[in-house]
Amino acid sequence: MISRSRSISRRRWLAGSLILGAGVGVESTSADSSALATGAMAPETWRSPEQLRNLVRMQGSLLEEDVRWWFTGVIFGVRGEGETPRPLMRFEGMEVYWFSHRGDDFQLGGHTVTFFRDFETGEFLYEFANPYTGKREAVKPAVQGGNLGFAYTREGIWPVRLDGTPLGEPVRKPLQLQWHQMGTHLWLQHQTVYPPGMPAMHGQRQTIFAQRDAVLDVRQNSVAASFSSVVFMNWLKWMDMRDQPGHLIWHASGAKLQHVDQLPHAYRERAEREFPQRMSAKPVSAKPVQR
Repeated sequence: MISRSRSISRRRWLAGSLILGAGVGVESTSADSSALATGAMAPETWRSPEQLRNLVRMQGSLLEEDVRWWFTGVIFGVRGEGETPRPLMRFEGMEVYWFSHRGDDFQLGGHTVTFFRDFETGEFLYEFANPYTGKREAVKPAVQGGNLGFAYTREGIWPVRLDGTPLGEPVRKPLQLQWHQMGTHLWLQHQTVYPPGMPAMHGQRQTIFAQRDAVLDVRQNSVAASFSSVVFMNWLKWMDMRDQPGHLIWHASGAKLQHVDQLPHAYRERAEREFPQRMSAKPVSAKPVQR
């Protein structure tokens, strides 16, 4: 039986988790045995602290500033072993990240605003005809973030409260990520870190792509990148299927934006109208950066 305190922590974490997979897991594959070992790029380039800074440059920015990602995707439903995954709806969203400096390390905070769209027409979805229950359900946007974050350190990455206090005991060991390259292309694969007490059906695997030369250019505080990910999670609360068997599979892909003006007009208009406070991840206590 889960205690009340752990249940609260879990709900808070679910409200703060980001679909882009903020918070990357430590890989069992060593840097020497990665694909980079056979390429022109020396594997030692990616060891700490360099690989921590490169990770931040790919996900966000070394400067304390808003970095936005736009993404789209499809949600599939799975009821049992004998059923083919069924596409249920599309989604479109934005994540905004802010990496704060913590000495030589960083702390990541952010927001996610996701709207659902009809699978066939692509129109914003406000009511969903649930094929599993036969009911029509009011659709609620998926809005997360703002109350939890991640510590990004050379000893690993773990979830934290906004004041930097870890959620649970951090697993500290040298940061080790799975990097690959092919020709001019470079990509990073990772698992999302979750705290103890999460539901069994909850996980994410993500790949972030960039150009090799851009990552090697240390003058770039933020590197242009794109991503693709797969997320496994329980039924959405508004689907009213808490006691039903099965789960959802989210397939998402998107790109880092240079400016908020790059957001598609229809999405940006709705996000700014309904969730204006989620358009920036700047911490309340953030001070101007000396440049």
